[in-house]
Amino acid sequence: MPRVLSTVGGVLLTPVALGLVIYGGSRLQRMYAQAYTVGEDPLGLFLLILGGLLLLGVALLGALSGLGPVIGGLLWGVVPGLTTLLGGQSVMSTMYDLGGRELGVGLVTWLVMGALFGAGFLLVGAGLVGTLTRRRSISRLAG
Repeated sequence: MPRVLSTVGGVLLTPVALGLVIYGGSRLQRMYAQAYTVGEDPLGLFLLILGGLLLLGVALLGALSGLGPVIGGLLWGVVPGLTTLLGGQSVMSTMYDLGGRELGVGLVTWLVMGALFGAGFLLVGAGLVGTLTRRRSISRLAG
C-alpha cells in the first residue's frame, strides 16, 4: 500500500506542484518586469509557495516508497527536460501553445534554463535516498 500511495502521489502531485510554481513564478516575473516589485501580486506569491510545499510533499513521499518521487521526477522533470534539450524549437513552440500565455512562457523558461530538468533529478534523488535509508535501517535491524 505505501508503494501505491507514493506512486499515485508522485504522478499526480508533481505536475500540479510544478505547474503552480511555474505559473506563480511567471506572474511574479511579469510583475517585477513592470514595476520592479513582487509584492503587488499576492496570488502569484501564494501559488509559488503552495507549489513549493507540494513539491516538498512529493519528496517526502520517498519516506513511504521511493517510487513516487522517482516516477514523478522522471515523468514530469527529467523526460521533458531531455526532450527539450534534444528536440529544439519545435518542442518549445508546442509547450508554449499547450500551456497558454503565462504558463507557456514560464514553462519554456524553466525548460530552457534547465530548472525543470533539475527539479526532476532532485525528486529522483529524494526517492533514491528514501529507498536507500529504508534498506539500510532494515539491514541494521536484521544484523
